[in-house]
Formats: sequence, C-alpha cells, structure tokens
Amino acid sequence: MIFYIIGLAGFIIAIINFRNTPLDQPVTRGLYRYSHNPQVLTILIIMLGISLAMGSGIFLIVLLISAILSRVRVIEEEKACLEQYGDAYREYMERVPRYLIIRTKLPE
Repeated sequence: MIFYIIGLAGFIIAIINFRNTPLDQPVTRGLYRYSHNPQVLTILIIMLGISLAMGSGIFLIVLLISAILSRVRVIEEEKACLEQYGDAYREYMERVPRYLIIRTKLPE
C-alpha cells in the first residue's frame, strides 16, 4: 500500500503542478523539477503498489508492458513540447532527467 499511496500523492501533485502552469510555458515546477514525466512515473508506481498488494505476477507483467509502451508516448510528447516551447523546453530537458535518474538524449 505504501507504493500505491506514494504514487497517488505524487500523481495528484503532478496534476496540480501541470494545472498551475500557464499554457504558453513548459511545466518546470514542483515534481517537474525532478522528472519530465512525473505523471507517467507516478502511475507506474501506483501500478507497482497494486501489483504488490495483489501479489500478482500477471499484473507485474502488465506493469512492465505499460512502462515500455509509455516510453513511446513520452518521446512523442517531448517532441511536441520541443516544437511548442522551443529553446525553453530544450534547456529544461538538459537540466532535468526524463525519469528521475535517466537522462534524455536530445534530438538533433
């Protein structure tokens, strides 16, 4: 339950951070200071918590597949953000890891 609660709290905070950012600026405050994708990351933590609480190996496999598929979506979102916000987002990508500790390769 601890992973579920941490993930849910993080997801709520990430949504609030997203909501409180003007539309003409990239989201760089709150949990977005530590990850480009805190919403994705916290959803995966929630799923891990559910999987452990259920003791389900099948749900762990679903979690792994979800993590792989979400990476594709994240890369497309980053491309869209680069188009929309330009250098401001590029600088953000250079400063902040994609998933807490995993750095992003910047597109050329």
